Amino acid sequence: MNRRDFLIRASAVAAAGTAMSQLAAFDALAAPGGYSALVCLFLFGGNDANNMVVPMDPARYGAYSSIRGAGAGGLALPLASLVPMPINPGGATSTPFGLHPSLSDLGGIWQTASGESHLAIVFNVGTLVKPITKAGYAAGPLPVNLMSHSDQQLEWMNAVATGPRRSGWGGRLGEAVHGTGGPLPAVISIAGNALYTVGDTAQPLSLPLSGGIGLTASAARLAALKQALALDRSNLIVAAAADVMTGALHDGDLVDPVLTGTGSTIATLFDPKVHPKLNTSIARQFGQVARLIEARGTLGAQRQVFFVSLGGFDTHTNEIATHQTLYGQLGPALKAFYDATVALGVQKSVTTFTMSDFGRTLKPTSGGGSDHAWGSHHLVMGGSVKGGFYGTFPSLALGGSDDFTQEGRWIPTLAMDQYAATLAQWFGLPAASLPDVLPNIGAFSAAPDGANIGFMG
Repeated sequence: MNRRDFLIRASAVAAAGTAMSQLAAFDALAAPGGYSALVCLFLFGGNDANNMVVPMDPARYGAYSSIRGAGAGGLALPLASLVPMPINPGGATSTPFGLHPSLSDLGGIWQTASGESHLAIVFNVGTLVKPITKAGYAAGPLPVNLMSHSDQQLEWMNAVATGPRRSGWGGRLGEAVHGTGGPLPAVISIAGNALYTVGDTAQPLSLPLSGGIGLTASAARLAALKQALALDRSNLIVAAAADVMTGALHDGDLVDPVLTGTGSTIATLFDPKVHPKLNTSIARQFGQVARLIEARGTLGAQRQVFFVSLGGFDTHTNEIATHQTLYGQLGPALKAFYDATVALGVQKSVTTFTMSDFGRTLKPTSGGGSDHAWGSHHLVMGGSVKGGFYGTFPSLALGGSDDFTQEGRWIPTLAMDQYAATLAQWFGLPAASLPDVLPNIGAFSAAPDGANIGFMG
C-alpha cells in the first residue's frame, strides 16, 4: 500500500474519542455473558416492506392483491410463494403473515427446531415528531421533508425528526453505555461513513468489507511516522489530524490480525466457495462483524455497535426482479450471521435490526415499482428477541384510515424513537438516560407502547 492509499483508508478510521462519563460503571449493565452487540442493517433507498411481509388471511391478502395487481406487470406476490410465519408467541395479532420467498432462509429463525422464535416483525414504524393520526395530519407537526431520501435517512440515523444534528443515535448509545471501557471505539462501521455511528464527541472506527487495515512499512518508517505525528501540536487542525492518524495506527494494530488471520472458527460459515449465495457485499460485511465479535475477548470489547448496509431499494421500476436479487442476498447473509452467533455461543448477546429511509406506496407505479411513502415494517433478529408480530398492521385501503394520500402511504403507528428505545434498553441504557440518546422519546411516553415495544427479552 502506498502513502496515498494509506492516507485515504486511514481517513475513514477515526481515533477513539474522548472518554465519556455518562455512566460510571457500565460493567453493572452487562447483558447475558458480559457482552452485547447491536448490529444496524440499513436498507438504503426505502425498502418496500409491503412485499417483505404480506398478510395471508383471505380478506387482507385479497385487498393487497387487488391494489398491487396480480400477474404480469403487477406487484402482488402469489399467495403460494410466501414463506408462512405460523406462530405468534407475543405479538399483537394472530392473523397469519408470510415473508417474501427470497427471504426463505429466515424461516428457521422465525421458528427454530425447538419451537422458539428469534425473529420479530415490527409493523408500521417511521419518523415522527409526536403520535399522529390521519385526522391530525394536516395540523402536524411533521418530520422535516417527508419522503426525501437524504432527509429521512438522516432522521432515522440521528433520531431527530425536526432538523439536523451532527451525531447519530448509534454513536450516542455507544458513548453512553461503553463509557471508558475497551481499547477500541464502541461503534464500528463496515459500510463507510454514516451519521448513525458518530457520537457527540467520540468517533467510530470504519473498516473495509474485506481484509484488514494494516500499514505495510518497515519498522524504521513506521517509527518515523509516529514520531512525526507527535510534532507541531500547537496548531489545532494539525493536532486533530495527527490524532486521527495515531488512532488509525493503534486500531489497525488491534484489528488487522483479527481480520487477516487464519484462526477464525466461523470463517467457513461465510466462505463463498462453500456457500455460493454468500458471494455478496452484505455477506462480507456480516462476516467482518462476526470475526470482530469472535475476537471480543482479545479486543477487550464489552459493548459494540455495528453498522452494515445494503443499497438499491429505491424501486420505482422493476421491483419484483430487484427484490428477488436484493432479498436473495439479504436472507442468506442474515442466516449465516445468526448461525455464526450460535456457533460462538453469543446469540443471546447479539441483536440485528433493520432501518430504511421510509416505506413505499401500496399502489404500484406505471413502471412496475412503487413510490416513496412513510411508515414501514422492520426485522429484528437475535437470541434475546421475542419472536412475533409487534405494533399495528395498517389497513390496506387507498385513502383509508392509515393512508394520508390515495396511494397507500402509511402514517406510522410506532415512532422510530420507540423502536430505538427498545433496542437501547436491552443494550444496557437505563430508561432515565434515554433522552441523552433519543432526545424526542418523551413525546411518546403516553403512547400505548411508550419507550418499550416489548420485542426484546
